[in-house]
Amino acid sequence: MDTAVEHRPASATDRPFEVRPLHPALGAEIVGITLEEAVGEAVFAKIYDVFLERGLILFHDVDLPPATQVAFARRFGEVQVHVMNQYHGYADHPEIYRLANLDADGNPNGKHPDMGTLYWHTDGSWRPTTGHATMMYSEMVPSEGGETHFADMYGAYEALSPQWKERLSGLKAFHNLDFSRTRRHGHDPMTEEQKAKVPPVAHPVVRTHPETGRKSLFLGDHAEWIEGMDYAEGRALIEEVNAMATPDHLVYRHHWSPRQCIVWDNRCLLHRATEYDPATERRVMRRCTVLGDRPY
Repeated sequence: MDTAVEHRPASATDRPFEVRPLHPALGAEIVGITLEEAVGEAVFAKIYDVFLERGLILFHDVDLPPATQVAFARRFGEVQVHVMNQYHGYADHPEIYRLANLDADGNPNGKHPDMGTLYWHTDGSWRPTTGHATMMYSEMVPSEGGETHFADMYGAYEALSPQWKERLSGLKAFHNLDFSRTRRHGHDPMTEEQKAKVPPVAHPVVRTHPETGRKSLFLGDHAEWIEGMDYAEGRALIEEVNAMATPDHLVYRHHWSPRQCIVWDNRCLLHRATEYDPATERRVMRRCTVLGDRPY
């Protein structure tokens, strides 16, 4: 794709629901309709407008069994089946990536299910066609910790100095799931077969959103090295830009309640989970990632 197709949202007065901003930079709660109504043909287009405008939409107190979650995710596009199949929690729904710290008896097992989620990243950036949207549903949440933070990459790019914009223009970073998972877990959680399915792939450090036409930073924890640059120099650059991209004023911090559903745009947001005590607290989250296009 060579040029962006700029999205023009419908008037807010046409919406049969209320939109409540969650943060000055991003996010909106959808109020006044059910999830069943939201997926209907006429209303979904208006929901999608808000998704593009705010980067993240939240639904409270929703009943979302696995089959319904997958069906809702498919309204956004093709749903990824994650290469790390140890997280496939439902035989009939391999599209769901289940994050839970429970043993066979339903008690906390003391193990964090995926340490990589604790660092700023964008879902699916390790694929040629990266994540479009991610849908997360909360089954059980800890009393403390286990939040999800979201950072606005439109704002991060716009805040760069002209010198930084020129420096990053045209650069590509290689994103590598094996790199991000191995270094965060302290061991290699991927099989050789899994690694072979997802070799490192290069994406622009500054990408153009295919629907809004806006530019954003596109790095995060999966980015390992910069194409054409010394490895150590590229690592230092990635770490520096990742740190610059997530100032407090661009971050929305979400404290989960049970039965919430959030859908966010991986093309313009980074996200991370926060720690909790997996030995005493229960946390069960279900995630679907919708595939998009190849960044440009």
